[in-house]
Amino acid sequence: MRVLPIAFASALGLAALSTAVQGQKADAQVDARSVALLDQARAAHRAGSLEQANDLLETALAVDPKNRAAFIELAEVAKAQGLPGKAIRFYREALELEPNDRAALVGQGDALVQKGAVTKARENLAKLKQVCNGACPEEARLAALIEKGPPPAVLSAQATTKVPAPGAEQKTRTPQQQ
Repeated sequence: MRVLPIAFASALGLAALSTAVQGQKADAQVDARSVALLDQARAAHRAGSLEQANDLLETALAVDPKNRAAFIELAEVAKAQGLPGKAIRFYREALELEPNDRAALVGQGDALVQKGAVTKARENLAKLKQVCNGACPEEARLAALIEKGPPPAVLSAQATTKVPAPGAEQKTRTPQQQ
């Protein structure tokens, strides 16, 4: 009699556990609706409709937040809009889902170079060398982007930024009294 409640509780627990495991989808399996939205977004991106592509990609990620390709495409749209900081964040999201994604590593490295963070881009290149185990086209592309360096606008902005010396005061005009 004392064993019956324990046996019943453990049977119920096992039944609940097996149902939960069967109900989950595999990480590699992405919702078909999200994939369809991704395809529409890619077409909009190719057509130059960046806002529409952005909206479709955000919807695709709302449908399935594990759609790594949607994060990568969203980063590409952000780069096309001239927003490398935003692109870096989306590539980071893709890399959290799959740390060895070569497309995300190259894309993030490119966005880092565009932002002027060449040292961090070199870290991506080192990670890419580990992932590739030899030469791969992604590694060569990122190395070329790093060699090219940041765009001239970023370089000139870094060179012209002057920090005032400590204790330096700015003189302001006071209105003259008549």
